[in-house]
Amino acid sequence: MIKKEKIAELIDLMKSQGVAELQVKSKEEEVCIKFQTGAAPMVASAILPPPPVMSATPSASNSGGSSSDALQPGQRYILSPFVGTFYEAPSPGAEVFAKEGKAVSKGQVLCIIEAMKLMNEIEAEFSGTIKKILVKNEQPVEFEQPLFIIQE
Repeated sequence: MIKKEKIAELIDLMKSQGVAELQVKSKEEEVCIKFQTGAAPMVASAILPPPPVMSATPSASNSGGSSSDALQPGQRYILSPFVGTFYEAPSPGAEVFAKEGKAVSKGQVLCIIEAMKLMNEIEAEFSGTIKKILVKNEQPVEFEQPLFIIQE
């Protein structure tokens, strides 16, 4: 049996992240928690914290890139704020959000990360030029994995 404390932790996590439904299964147990409100569903990108920005080279364990992906002076990474699937465009066949060599402005959408069946727009934290896109369309990404190298 799942302890009340564990369920309370899951509910707190759901509230803090704006998740309306969560289902957890193991061999022995299963729990499904749903919030029902009269309001329209919340958009995850509006309630999740902005993606972290990193100015130092990440460890080899999470970079997913090669040594040629090392940062040069004036360059910064845009990192994945969570585990999910990277999408370069809003829908199949649509124009991509970001291209190498293209200038981007702070707040501009660079990609979508699908996490827990929610589509989360990842925005530029600063203005600059995209020097390199480090992941491919529909590729799984890890928490804090570098997605883009931006030259400020």
